[in-house]
Formats: sequence, C-alpha cells, structure tokens
Amino acid sequence: MASRDGKIVKRRAAAANRGKGCDTTMKFFLLLLSIATIAARAEDRTAFDFNARLGGGVNLGNWLEPPTEGGWGTKVTAEDFRTIAKAGFKHVRIPIRWSAHADKAAPFTMDSAWFARTDFAVSQALSNHLAVVLNMHDYDEILKDPATHRERYLALWKQIAEHYRALPDSAAFELLNEPNSKLDATNWNIFAAAALKVVRESNPQRIVVIGPTQWNSFDKLEALKLPEDDRRIVVTFHYYLPFHFTHQGADWAGSESKSWLGTKWTGSEKEMGDVRRDFDKAAAWGKAHDRPIYLGEFGAYSKGEMESRARWTRAIRDEAKARSFATAYWEFSSGFGVYDTQAHAWREPLLNALLGK
Repeated sequence: MASRDGKIVKRRAAAANRGKGCDTTMKFFLLLLSIATIAARAEDRTAFDFNARLGGGVNLGNWLEPPTEGGWGTKVTAEDFRTIAKAGFKHVRIPIRWSAHADKAAPFTMDSAWFARTDFAVSQALSNHLAVVLNMHDYDEILKDPATHRERYLALWKQIAEHYRALPDSAAFELLNEPNSKLDATNWNIFAAAALKVVRESNPQRIVVIGPTQWNSFDKLEALKLPEDDRRIVVTFHYYLPFHFTHQGADWAGSESKSWLGTKWTGSEKEMGDVRRDFDKAAAWGKAHDRPIYLGEFGAYSKGEMESRARWTRAIRDEAKARSFATAYWEFSSGFGVYDTQAHAWREPLLNALLGK
C-alpha cells in the first residue's frame, strides 16, 4: 500500500507541474497523503513492534484458569511478578477461565469480584514493566457446542474489552486458547472475526492475538483467515513436539503416557531437523501473510529428565528467536515449572535455557 501511495504522489505532482505549478491546495494534499502514508507504515509495524516487545516471557499457568483460583495448587502473588521481572523475562501470558465467573444466562454478566482479581494480576505485571497477554483459557463448553455458546463468548469479550479499554499498549488480548474439537477451522474463523469486531468497538488500536485450530497447531495456520485490513494482530501457535517426550508421565495425556517415561531428547540431527522444519513452516506462513508470530506455549513436563528438558527448551527458544518469534514458556511454577515455589528458587537449567545463558 505504501509503495502504491508513493506512485500516486509522483503522478499527481507531475500533473500539477505541467499546469501552473503546484498550488497551495495541491501542496496541502501532498502533505496529507505523505502523513497518511507514514502513519499507515507505522500502523503496519505495530504488531511486529509489539511482538518484539514481548521477547521471551512465561505463562502464569494454573493460576487463574482453574474453575476456582488455587484449585490447582497455585495462586497469584505480587512477589511472583517481581521474581519474573527480576530474572529478565519481558512479558507474562495470563491464562484466565473467564467462563467460570460469568452468568450462564444473558446478558452473561461477569462477576465483579473476579474482575478485581484479574485487575490485581494485570496491575502487578504492568507495575513490574512486564507486557501482558490476557488469554481466554479453558472455555471447554464452547469447544463442544460452539453454536450454543457463541452469544455468551461474544458477551464475555465485550465486557473484558470494555473493562480493560484503558490499559496501555503493552497489553494485548488473546481471543481463545487452543480452539479444537467442534470449533473447527470453519467455525473458528467465523467466531474469531466476530470477537475481533466486538473488541474493536472499544479497543480500536489494541493488539489482538489469534491462533489456528487443532490446539493452535502450526500445521493449521493455512486454514486461519484474518481480516486483511486489520494489521494489529499477532498470530500464535503452540509447540509440544515430540509429544511423547514433552508429556511423558502426564496423567491428562492418557494412560499410555506412563510408558513414555524415560524418553530423552538429545538434540540429534533428526530431532533438530524436525524442529527447524516445523518452525520454518510457521515462519514462511508469517512472511507470506505479513503477520508476526508468537510461540505462546512450549514446555516439557517435570517427569522428564532435567538435562533433556533443558536441552529441548534451549533448542526451542533458540530456533524461535532465530526466526523473530516471541515466546512464552509453559509455565512458571506448576507441572512444567521453571520456578520452584517450595524452594523459592529458579530451576537453573530451565531458566538458563530460556534466557540464553
């Protein structure tokens, strides 16, 4: 668009000079067009600039996405935000189960006490100079029955967006974590477009994070359809491959996960080749569509050998950084945790891997 505008400027300037010269009106027109072109370029870069601002971050997993806070063993504390910032992380992704704290019937009013709790988390992040990605997480009902929950989903985003409309531009909204099941690509493209429209009513300039279906798989990026005229979008994907390594011993991964215990990740030529192939595919999509890419989740579960976990984590972080992907490790202090809340200490192999030390 910018190059085309440049050609328009040259043609109109030449036409004016062929007459009696470029009069005041034409000069004013050219000035306005120049300003508009510069502004358009700046706006087009906003999502990329925000993604660069995110840099390396961490997910606050199991904090605000259980059905009740603390139900999965962790709670939000001010000290944790100071710890995260002091270590050198640049942002936090906050998964939130908004759907558990709103009325089931229209107008689907959000619990004000819950907003106060999420306000605390956001304010702690911002006061520690951490950028924030506010994510709608674990809305399981919408995955099983999208049509029934469409109105409620949009109503939740209307309330969230209006409540946080005054946040600084270091905060972003993520429309839904890992759409899957009956919220397939066709449905999700419709839902995401509708939610984006709702957000834009109160947050016309806010960065919005959107990912593909099949649990935000890079393989489903091609099916993701975004409005071409909205360039304030960051595209996310999640990465937990090879799954039998990253989820060995994880109960929710199925009974077979116990048979995966002892799986190591050595960083062999094949293993690294698989990661690079997958990341190249995501990067190529981003380049083709002129969208910045955010690796919003990656991690290896605690039942794995620490040496292998750290080696994998470093490889993922390095390959993502090489392609200018922002990253957020899953997660801070629970089953995948980089931080040990009992010992009040970082798990140094993972921390060093994430910070490139």
